[in-house]
Amino acid sequence: MPQPLPPGSVIGILGGGQLGRMTALAAAQLGYQSHIFCPEPDAPALQVTPLATVADYQDRDALARFAAAVDVITFEFENVPSDSAAFLAEQRLVRPDPEVLRICRNRLREKDFLASIGVETTRYAEVTGIDGLRRELRNLGIPAVLKTAELGYDGKGQVMLRSSDDAVAAWDSVRGHNPDSVAVLEAFVDFRMEISVVVARGVREQTACYVPVENQHRGHILDSTIAPARISDIAASRAEAIARHIAESLDLIGIVGVEMFLTEEDRVLVNELAPRPHNSGHWTMDACLTSQFEQFVRAVVGLPLGSPERHSDAVMTNLLGAEANDWEALLGDPLVKLHLYGKQEGRPGRKMGHVTRLGTRSSQLG
Repeated sequence: MPQPLPPGSVIGILGGGQLGRMTALAAAQLGYQSHIFCPEPDAPALQVTPLATVADYQDRDALARFAAAVDVITFEFENVPSDSAAFLAEQRLVRPDPEVLRICRNRLREKDFLASIGVETTRYAEVTGIDGLRRELRNLGIPAVLKTAELGYDGKGQVMLRSSDDAVAAWDSVRGHNPDSVAVLEAFVDFRMEISVVVARGVREQTACYVPVENQHRGHILDSTIAPARISDIAASRAEAIARHIAESLDLIGIVGVEMFLTEEDRVLVNELAPRPHNSGHWTMDACLTSQFEQFVRAVVGLPLGSPERHSDAVMTNLLGAEANDWEALLGDPLVKLHLYGKQEGRPGRKMGHVTRLGTRSSQLG
């Protein structure tokens, strides 16, 4: 059994966004240092640790220096090139394994993987051109959603098709977002609710699963998360079982957010995977015995996992753009926990922070 890295060890984090920032803060509480690798000199994570390499993700010399300076490597978002993660794995332990990144950063590989382990998704098809798009629209039906295979997030790189007449514009839009990528056409799901489950898996193959939560979106960006989700016990148990099965099938060492659709018939369909802390798990920072960020650190350094039990119900709300300017008013509510990410420019739709409103375990939040 691998021994855990001792406190004082250095965790290398690929990515300097808010997830890296909150991971570094959680690592510091456990006595670990964090070394951030990212191309942006003003990234939020660089504000909370003095250890940083500012370079392109494909700069092999910088990657080699980074690997030599850390004890284990992880990532805070999926858009790290797979070959860079594989290069790092030749020199240092990478958790999760680069193969997990390779699968989850590509929607087509991800859905093929889910199908291979018996996890239900919406019907989908690979699309490589306008003729193929028209053909698959006939097979899957209208409406449908066309998505880039790679590099899309927060609604970017995806287009809803409500008529076959939308095909040309949709294909042009997707190719404009990422012209070198194939696309995935997905049958539209008339779902009752989007839910997600965050599950961690450690080196001892133990798992720790947070309760399913209910996600509400605004302009394709997560607006709020209600914990726990207002769903039946049967649906909640099914969602948790699916998330555990995915983590085990990936041989994950780390944490994964599993986004799901819940239909009117209580069918659970997996939408996407995120093999790192997830926006819908931010509520755990204030409402659980162990936050998703501490859990992530525990898994990556080989510590036993903490309890995911919640002591409070919660509603997490993202602060987008200028909404973060209301920090003083938000702090006037004693039940609100404010988290700002240190970003300097509050562009519309940009995640600047979040707030968590706590309630009792029996209260109805929404």
